[in-house]
Amino acid sequence: MKYYSTNKNTPDVTLKEAVVKGLASDNGLFMPERIEKFSPSFFENIHKLSFNEIAFEVARKFFGEDVEESNLKEIVNSTLQFDCPVKQVANNTYSLELFHGPTLAFKDVGGRFMARLLNYFLAGNKKQVHVLVATSGDTGSAVANGFLGVEGIHVHVLYPKGKVSKIQESQFTTLGQNITALEVDGTFDDCQHLVKTAFLDAELNKKLLLTSANSINVARFLPQAFYYFNAYARLKEKGILQNKKLVVSVPSGNFGNLTAGLFAKEMGLPVEQFLAANNENDVVYNYLKTGNYTPRPSVETIANAMDVGAPSNFARILDLYNHSHEKISSVIKGYRYTDEQIRQTIKNVFTQTGYLCDPHGACGYMALQEFLAPDQVGIFLETAHPAKFTETVEAVVGKGNVPLPQKLAAFMKGTKQSIAMSKDFKSFKTYLSDLK
Repeated sequence: MKYYSTNKNTPDVTLKEAVVKGLASDNGLFMPERIEKFSPSFFENIHKLSFNEIAFEVARKFFGEDVEESNLKEIVNSTLQFDCPVKQVANNTYSLELFHGPTLAFKDVGGRFMARLLNYFLAGNKKQVHVLVATSGDTGSAVANGFLGVEGIHVHVLYPKGKVSKIQESQFTTLGQNITALEVDGTFDDCQHLVKTAFLDAELNKKLLLTSANSINVARFLPQAFYYFNAYARLKEKGILQNKKLVVSVPSGNFGNLTAGLFAKEMGLPVEQFLAANNENDVVYNYLKTGNYTPRPSVETIANAMDVGAPSNFARILDLYNHSHEKISSVIKGYRYTDEQIRQTIKNVFTQTGYLCDPHGACGYMALQEFLAPDQVGIFLETAHPAKFTETVEAVVGKGNVPLPQKLAAFMKGTKQSIAMSKDFKSFKTYLSDLK
């Protein structure tokens, strides 16, 4: 299958080229030339399939023309060594827990899948591959742990100084080996800008083989579609969807996860409505209301993984629906919440149900409570374990109510290793130019 740029000013490329390049040469994001649909019969029997079986069928639609079936199955199975359970939280409201992977965040699937797919495509390659990844919190840890120890690949994680939680920071600054953390004196948008600028620098690209593991890379964001198919299957398995329409609420920052959900819908997944739950970084929320898209500097919130002022994947959403505001605002309904509303929701849900939301999941939960009708079932994506935001969550529900999983405790014992970096591209280019 060929992949084209959302800016449409560069020739189409193969999947291998799209994965290795990450970003198109015209600064656009790669999109598949077509979206393969499932037959209705697939959804009639989907509840009989396991998460891995569903993911393989979805992966075949995306990558089956370019990756040998046996290799693709191996990539999927080695990626999905954990489950994503569905849990009832309130009447007609369910959570899809996406934090049971190695770093306890939803990005584990995309990070691990991309590491394995890139390794497949670069088998026999003798040139060192440098993966550049900007993170607002969870992307860095998922990608770093997905690529940890992979021969021939070095990961450089750019993160905003003082704007990620201590646990998030420990998950990519304590690893060493082929992982280097760059502590940027700026925001996530500054980190993302440095990465994108590096991809467009002819001098750097002549010397180094650069790629990205942010959701701008098709191999990072497309596998996140697995979640939505599995959510539908598990709800159907429980008999919850009988005579009910499905609404999915997605905490949204860089909009890669929601874009993957929209791809799932275009593949035939019966989702009635998507909700984009934002914090105070609300440029897409404003677009949905007005039709005007005006990126601006991000603001810091307690839902830090969503602190994005210029979401990259919105370009894919615009392209998917031919820049039609009418269509996009029909498929997606937007909601925005303040830090105080997020705190209050974490407290209320915990007090009333015993369920502990993280700050991002709390946004998804609130959107469902505002939107759901009696003939609908809602599922919100719980994107990271609450313990990744222990200080924030314990300040709301009380100390001792946020148990620290062993996986996270192990990271906290490591020694921080990072390189200070300004948000000026010149310093970043100097750093990259010294690499081999």
